[in-house]
Amino acid sequence: MTTPLGFTNTTRLPFLLKYPLLWCCLLAIATLAQGQTASQVVFTSQNQKTQASTGKNGELQVNVSPKDAQAFKTRGWVKYSDFGALGDGKTDDMNAIAAAHAFANQQKLPVKADEGATYYISGKERTAVIRTDTDFGKAAFIIDDVDVENRNASVFEVSSSLKSFPLKGVTSLKRNQKKIDATLPGPCLITVTNSNVKHYIRYGLNQNNGVSQTDIFMVDKNGKVDMDAPIIWDFDQITEISALPIDEKPLKITGGRFTTIANQAESKYTYYQRNIQIRRSNVLVDGLEHHITGEGDHGAPYGGFFSIRDCAYVTVRNTILTGHKTYSTIGAAGKPVSMGSYDISPNRAVNVSFINCSQTNDINDRTYWGILGSNFCKNMLYDSCVFSRFDAHMGVANATIRNSTLGHMGINAIGSGTFLVENSTIRGGTLINLRSDYGSTWQGEFVIRNCTFVPSGGRPVTASLIGGSYSGQHDFGYTAYMPERITIENLKIDDSNHPENYQGPAIFANFNPQMKDESYKEQFPYVITKEVVLKNVTTASGKPLRISDNSFMFRDVKVVTK
Repeated sequence: MTTPLGFTNTTRLPFLLKYPLLWCCLLAIATLAQGQTASQVVFTSQNQKTQASTGKNGELQVNVSPKDAQAFKTRGWVKYSDFGALGDGKTDDMNAIAAAHAFANQQKLPVKADEGATYYISGKERTAVIRTDTDFGKAAFIIDDVDVENRNASVFEVSSSLKSFPLKGVTSLKRNQKKIDATLPGPCLITVTNSNVKHYIRYGLNQNNGVSQTDIFMVDKNGKVDMDAPIIWDFDQITEISALPIDEKPLKITGGRFTTIANQAESKYTYYQRNIQIRRSNVLVDGLEHHITGEGDHGAPYGGFFSIRDCAYVTVRNTILTGHKTYSTIGAAGKPVSMGSYDISPNRAVNVSFINCSQTNDINDRTYWGILGSNFCKNMLYDSCVFSRFDAHMGVANATIRNSTLGHMGINAIGSGTFLVENSTIRGGTLINLRSDYGSTWQGEFVIRNCTFVPSGGRPVTASLIGGSYSGQHDFGYTAYMPERITIENLKIDDSNHPENYQGPAIFANFNPQMKDESYKEQFPYVITKEVVLKNVTTASGKPLRISDNSFMFRDVKVVTK
């Protein structure tokens, strides 16, 4: 990237080290040219102490003495104390943290936290931009959200030096299209929008008017679409389309123990984004912990300690996270509603994986909201995870859950492609719940293998494997489908604790109690499952598996037992 003065990040500092006063003057001019903002970093190179401070307009001012700059480069990495961080758990170290990363980004140096340090991060607005490998090690970070200047400002942003650009000449797209007419600098992530079409027109207590049709997919330099994450909508028009080059070199973030002191704001939909935001492709997070303290009887919800957006190939492994306490507010329909509050929030991202991850609080404790909420993602994976929930709000294309245990909120999803659940234990209300607020839709198939289902965590309930509801009277902005084919193999249903007059578990919940015969007319017809294949499905109660309490609705489903 070239600065406003024409110096590149890799050449600017060595040249200016020879002329520290010139560097100071030129950077002052550059600052005036760009305008001073709270997110801006202004470097100087005076023969004074290396330190970071806040300028009068909120910009981060960083002085790096020529001697220290050379020493950091010779050593091959920087640490937060190099820029004045005390790590005493009381002094606000955010300026020093942001400065260390800004310098490291310029010089392409990794960053390391100081051994044994505890960094306090106040509510003042400042974001540290990470563009190089970062080792938080065993250091602790306290993020104080009691008094926050800007709840939307991330604490860390993992970003790319590569910039997105408008993609000209592409005026329409088709579902499963294999190639777009474009020549690109390399593999790119394509985001596309048609603001003239609305999808996900939500129904229920959080009803809304929907969102613009959107999609995200990957192409190579010749425009060939990666069919493992295909285009899922027909775009008759395109109002916005852009390409973001995919970083080929991995960026690693390791270690760190983070504790959020929860906000005390009013309980309403004012989401806090005081988090680690990942907006770069090809990122690995390994061995991080996030804890929460200070939650009271009210508070605003959180949009995810990990916010993963507009990127591809992000893996979080060996990481411990925390579910947030559930608070209530008045929803769009004017009635009380529980607010979703998340520690993980992937949005418009491709190939996002969580491997060997867990949460600090009990996955069956209903006072805490489900840990994940996602939108517009493709190819999401849980492997060897212990979490309270998997959830895809506004769609996921292809998802896999394996070797995992899910708690009280279980699996909630809508989307398309293949949903594979294997070698896992599910303790939710249903084995898979198709979200009714978005039409209980899945255009594709379910494959469930070698799993154990404990309905509602063992509470006495009438069990259903596939949950959801659909009246046929609401326009969600798309045709709603049930999985065309459901394959269930080697499933153990632990329904030993059940109510009186229990008839046994059902494959499908009663999606529409009003649909009792052919007199019921759906204004927006539901496309029902064609086939269910069962092999070695057993129940602790000894009761056989039934089709549904609503045998009429599912009368044409072919059930094959092998």
